[in-house]
Formats: sequence, structure tokens, C-alpha cells
Amino acid sequence: MTGYETLEFAREGYVGWLRLNRPDKLNSFTIQMWDELRTIGQELRDDPELRALVVTGNGRAFSSGIDTSVFTSPEPPRGRDDPTTHDDPTVASILRTGEGYNWLETARYPTIAAVRGYALGAGLQLALACDLRVFARGTSVGLLEHKYGILPDLGGTQRLPRIVGAGKAKEMIWTAARLDADEAYRIGLCERLVDDADLEANVTELATTIASQPPLAVQGAKLAVDAAGVLPIGEGLVVEAEVQAVCLRSRDMGEAIAAFAEQRAPVYRAE
Repeated sequence: MTGYETLEFAREGYVGWLRLNRPDKLNSFTIQMWDELRTIGQELRDDPELRALVVTGNGRAFSSGIDTSVFTSPEPPRGRDDPTTHDDPTVASILRTGEGYNWLETARYPTIAAVRGYALGAGLQLALACDLRVFARGTSVGLLEHKYGILPDLGGTQRLPRIVGAGKAKEMIWTAARLDADEAYRIGLCERLVDDADLEANVTELATTIASQPPLAVQGAKLAVDAAGVLPIGEGLVVEAEVQAVCLRSRDMGEAIAAFAEQRAPVYRAE
């Protein structure tokens, strides 16, 4: 993909790598970066050739948060295809910005944040939108929006409680606390904690392992697990059964059984 100034995207087999690309500014977010994230999300969210996506930052930081230029830059005009509407233009603008993050949660494949250096404010909220988070030791994370007289508005107030619990989320937001990677791992903010030098190798192994699994089953499990705690358990069980029915009727299930019997690696086709 070309035409992006603040992002880089590359494929390695069925694994995609999306990199924030403002390393000289610690990948701090500008309106252009959010707009490009939204646009690339429209291209990648339903990509049938992706089975896992890693989101990371070039240089020594995932993202240090908002570039202060955001507070003085006018919002670019919206295209005719922009579905974001609200009577309050400020609310509409916030919701439009959040679309640059939301697709990572709704993508058909798993998304993984590979985080080093800093994941502050808008940066941490981007990581929260991913399914899994791997932090490098030495990373500093936090939602610092109260320092600017605002609150986390890119999904932070909704996603953080689902990960660490409402009480811990309120404490982090209200105190604008910065946590080190060890504390983040202790409270369950990330699933893996690794040495900085091992970050990309560890995430590559994780993403490759996930991408080697039966894609219809992975997609179904993502839908079913995301329903847990959101839907009543009875409705969640229906979601679980519906996605399982897809797997039971799939050619991939037959391939999994044949590969096991023949002692070979399966070749899945998502069908």
C-alpha cells in the first residue's frame, strides 16, 4: 500500500505489520495520522488474506500520545462517504477520529499491539483497541488526558475497564498515572511481557502461530469471546453455537482432521 505518510504497512505471509511512522516525534498522533489510520482500516478490516495483524511503532516508542499541534489544527473536510453524523459537530469529530481505532477491534482477524518505549494517552488507547498486547520491559504507559483538562475519548473509558476492571480503570484515569511495564503486566493490561530486544521476535512468533490456526475457528472464537460479559450468557451461547456451526460445515475442519491423521501441517483456506 502506498500513499501513507504517517504509516507503513507490509505483509509477511498471512501476517500484516502496521507501523506508526513518525519516529522523530515518538509517533505522536496528528490529525493526519488519525485520518490515515481510518483510511487504511477501511482497506484492511475485511482483508481475506490477513489472518493476524501486528500494530507497532517505528523507532523507540509505540506512541507518546497526542501531538500538541492537534489542539490548534483545523479538522480536514470530510468526504462524501463519511458516515459519522451527530448534531454536535465536536461529538461527530471525536467519533470520526475513533474510527481509526475501532476497526482493529472489529477486524475479522486477531490484532496484536507490540509496544515499547511509550504508550501514553492516544497511544495506549490504540493498543487497547487491539485483541492482544505485548509490552517490552521499560515501557511507560498511561492515560494522561486529565493533564490537558480532558478525558480519554478514543475508546479508553470503554475498553480499559473491560481489561483491568472498572475500579483500576477509574484510578488510572483520575490520577493520570504512568505505569511501568511490570505493573501493567501485573494488572493484566498486557498479555505478555518481554525484553525489549526480544519484542519483535516474540510478537512474530505469536502472530505466526495464530495465523497458522484454522481461520474460520479463529474468527468465530474472536466473536464469541468478545460477546462474553457484554451479552447475557444465554445470548453468548447462541453466538458460540452459530460460529461453531460454520466451523462444523467447513472444509477446513476436514483438512484439520486429515492433517492430524496424516501427521502433516494443515493447509487452511478459510472455507
